[in-house]
Amino acid sequence: MQGQYIPFIVTPETTSKVHRSMSPPDPASTSVRASHVLLDLEQFLPYRLSVLSNRVSGNIAKLYGDRYGLAIPEWRVITILALYPGSSASEVSERTAMDKVAVSRAVARLLERGFIKRETHGDDRRRSVLALSAAGFEVYETIAPLVIETTRKLMSVLSEDEEQLLEKLILRLAGEGLQRMGEA
Repeated sequence: MQGQYIPFIVTPETTSKVHRSMSPPDPASTSVRASHVLLDLEQFLPYRLSVLSNRVSGNIAKLYGDRYGLAIPEWRVITILALYPGSSASEVSERTAMDKVAVSRAVARLLERGFIKRETHGDDRRRSVLALSAAGFEVYETIAPLVIETTRKLMSVLSEDEEQLLEKLILRLAGEGLQRMGEA
């Protein structure tokens, strides 16, 4: 079933079950040598963050996917252009950390559907900038409050102190943590 999404809910119970099922085999019963490094994917922070992000984004995508037939990259482009009108596709890519090809495809689909417009930058005729059309603003103004409410529901499991700590930790990882990853 290649390419088929199989739902997986991460709870302490499933994490424990997966952890046990993914435990390294007994070296005495296999040819696995002790010198091999085994990565416990279920405990690997980037994997866990990615899974959480994909699930949250998937739930939010239902809001605009069902109503407007938009994909996640398209919604992200709309959101960036609502906040930063006159951005280039390259700037959208930088702000979202999305691949330039994904942004380009999303921009093409949004242009085709009339949700955004492309104009030549006044000072530099080689540079084009993007902006939401009236239809794009309508989509944004309809969906943004629903996205905010869905996010509020997600965060409602945290206390105010936990929310502040999470924000602090995210900023620290996105700043100092990423910088250290680049260190040799």
